[in-house]
Amino acid sequence: MVLPSLSLAAGPGAAAGSRTAVVVAVLVAAVLHASWNALLKDGQDRLVMVVLLDLTAMVLAALLLPLATWPARASWALLGLSVLLHTGYKVLLMQSYQVGDLNQVYPLARGTAPLLVAVVAGLFLGERLGPWQLAGLVGVCGGLVLLLERGRAARHRHPMVGLALATGVAIAAYTITDGLGVRRSGTDLGYVAWLFLLGGLPIPLYTLATRRHRLAARVRGRLGVGVAAGALSLTAYGLVIWAQRRGALAVVAALRETSVLVAALIGTLVFSERFGRRRVLAATCISAGIVLLNLPR
Repeated sequence: MVLPSLSLAAGPGAAAGSRTAVVVAVLVAAVLHASWNALLKDGQDRLVMVVLLDLTAMVLAALLLPLATWPARASWALLGLSVLLHTGYKVLLMQSYQVGDLNQVYPLARGTAPLLVAVVAGLFLGERLGPWQLAGLVGVCGGLVLLLERGRAARHRHPMVGLALATGVAIAAYTITDGLGVRRSGTDLGYVAWLFLLGGLPIPLYTLATRRHRLAARVRGRLGVGVAAGALSLTAYGLVIWAQRRGALAVVAALRETSVLVAALIGTLVFSERFGRRRVLAATCISAGIVLLNLPR
């Protein structure tokens, strides 16, 4: 099956305008995504943060439903699968930030995702990559290898590396699922609203059932930050879903990962995390690879 990319039917000018809109939307989403990840990393009680994030996104999604068209039946199975994948992603992300720095976990997880999406989209979905895109894949791979520390320090990083890479696999899986789902749904807004409405249930329900002790007090202590993270999360992924319906999955996924630079800056400036030459080179390779992946084929 060949997925549609940007349509050229309206002429070169319209196509260029569409591409520009997609690029701008995804870049804004990248900044928002790195920002809510930083809020999650900064929180001492990350489970409560995710609960607040999910509940906020659910409320906002419910407000969007009256404005949205019901997703087509062909997208329902993919929507359900995406809810499961997003839940697994959030669990892995919480565990990753428990054991690793923002400026190492984030590039590993986000850099893995576009690589996997590009491979799957090229092999199975008919999205062929040209020489520049292939060079971009090499850049992303090289950056990821640089992030894998060697020697004694690496032994203590094994849990972080494994969790971050698993998070990247989950990101790639839900990116492909949602790319297919939104194109079959016939509605950007409706798909996003139902995704966040249904996807916001599992973790809050689990927390309420298993860790309700002093939950209200814990929630009040992180309310403002959690609400902000939820609003950023919904807005960021809504922009990505909008872009995925109009651009090639591999390109949108790659461009989205420019957020690794934002996360690197936040990790260094806000959390005072070590950002030596090795990580600078890794972030540069990943970012250059992402730019090459986004060049016209």
